[in-house]
Amino acid sequence: MYMNKRYFLWLFFAVFSFSAFAQQKQEKVRFIFGTDVHLNIQNSRDRLNGFKQSLNKMKESKADFVIFGGDLFDISGISYKVTKYQADSMHRAFKQTVDDTKMRYYLTIGNHDRYYDKDNGYIEGDEMFKQYFKESYYTFEEKGVRFFVLNSVQDVEGKNGFYVAEKQLEWLKKELSSISASTPIVVSTHVPVYSIYYPVVDGKYVFVDVIMNYKELLKTFEKHNLKLVLQGHQHLYEEIFSQNVRYITAGAVSAAWWEGPFHGTEPGFLIVEVDSSGDFTWEYVDFGWVAKK
Repeated sequence: MYMNKRYFLWLFFAVFSFSAFAQQKQEKVRFIFGTDVHLNIQNSRDRLNGFKQSLNKMKESKADFVIFGGDLFDISGISYKVTKYQADSMHRAFKQTVDDTKMRYYLTIGNHDRYYDKDNGYIEGDEMFKQYFKESYYTFEEKGVRFFVLNSVQDVEGKNGFYVAEKQLEWLKKELSSISASTPIVVSTHVPVYSIYYPVVDGKYVFVDVIMNYKELLKTFEKHNLKLVLQGHQHLYEEIFSQNVRYITAGAVSAAWWEGPFHGTEPGFLIVEVDSSGDFTWEYVDFGWVAKK
């Protein structure tokens, strides 16, 4: 059959364009969000082995990377005093345990991860965290999706509760100014923006255990394509959809602090897939941990 040159070129470019389009549509970021591990110096309830079991399950998922949502260990806000040596040892243990998996990972700081010793330069609570993990808030991009990992446990002088402080908000505005308004954005924060924890657990509404200046935080994203906020802290699995943004509180790797399910949420983590158009899917995975007697 005779085929002229023009038709052949048209057919070639059509096939090439379709292949490129199909490949682009298939390219998704597949990642894990696991929060609230709560390693401690006593290793109560055999939690280090529980954490290792969760990591093995994470590795099976073939995810591109893992984001940990904070409260990696118990240092501050607990009933006993943790020394600098003990805090150091927990940072090392966590880092070595995850490094051994060879998975790429990003860390979010939680309220229990802070170490304070003002006489020795540990003033903001995140200094030791940064010694091991570089920064307590930062951004990165993967396959056309922009990720922001926030420090939502900052202190503001004269105020109670958890904040994204002014210096971090200014940094966030600067970073957002350099990206397209259409770029899909995923945020990791330990303390939730929105949560219904207290109505579920205590039967009341209270304005605690959320980011106190959440309005200022959300305002920075006003002209941008914020799609998904991944949250920790509450140990419950919850989904809230508001103003075209989905907020998912991703249960806890430790569930009820390694003592079993917490109000129906099993020990687990999220597997999330998102593409450059901002479409995403997610699944909460129970990794099968059975609490030790």
